[in-house]
Amino acid sequence: MNITKSGMFAIVGRPNVGKSTLINALAGEKVAIVSDKPQTTRSRIMAVVNRDGGQYVFVDTPGFHKPRNRLGDFMMELVEETVTDTDAVILVVEPSAPGKPENILLENIRASGLPCILVVNKIDTLPPEELLPVIAAYQSELDFRAVVPLSAKTKDGVDILMQELEALLEDGEALFPEDMVSDQPERVLAAETIREKLLWKLEREVPHGAAVVIDRYETDEHGTLQIAATIYVEKESHKSIVIGRGGAMLREIGKLAREDLERQRGCRVYLELWVKVKEGWRDNLYQMRNFGYEN
Repeated sequence: MNITKSGMFAIVGRPNVGKSTLINALAGEKVAIVSDKPQTTRSRIMAVVNRDGGQYVFVDTPGFHKPRNRLGDFMMELVEETVTDTDAVILVVEPSAPGKPENILLENIRASGLPCILVVNKIDTLPPEELLPVIAAYQSELDFRAVVPLSAKTKDGVDILMQELEALLEDGEALFPEDMVSDQPERVLAAETIREKLLWKLEREVPHGAAVVIDRYETDEHGTLQIAATIYVEKESHKSIVIGRGGAMLREIGKLAREDLERQRGCRVYLELWVKVKEGWRDNLYQMRNFGYEN
């Protein structure tokens, strides 16, 4: 494909509005983990889509929230940096009136001077007539380039969003290689897949204090991908919860992660999981860097 136009778009919004689901829908494959728990995304995740001579680079960001530890500070710094480093902003909101997080994001977008598209997600959850007051409330705060109601879950409206984004592309060569889908290395994607299953299976307190580090990632002579990973938690009590009675919970997490990784990689995967305690790692910059959380 001959790329003649390109653009980089920051996807921002409060936690749990569906930003990661949207970036997966735009990419056409899974590049970001998804769960029903807030603050699932911790780092900046990039997806590259080549379509009709244009290259669209989408940057998923952590949900905008009030930080309670250094990891939270790191996540909010990523949001601010991402907005200033891109060509336009996609503000993703739920179909309800703007709250404090949205007002702060709107203020930041206004200050940046960047064009912004408002995406009202989860339209499959309410009658169409209830959308109009929501859209009016946001339009009174900012002059959006476009407003796109959609459902990232069902992909209804995603093509309309792509049409609106096409108008924001600028003439120029591809920003990234045409065969690139995401900037996340396979080891990172594997760690995130394991963390996703932790989010799915465990209570709210535990997964927020969990980090996953890949210790071994190699393919053996039989073509099997050998992965060894350590799950770090902040408390001994959390370690017991992750392991479960007789190791049942850890086996279930490993089974779900292995099945997903096999679908992603298209090969057999052998996955070995360990659980260790690193107390207070979310407030320890050294440990955060060891776990991959650094600008």
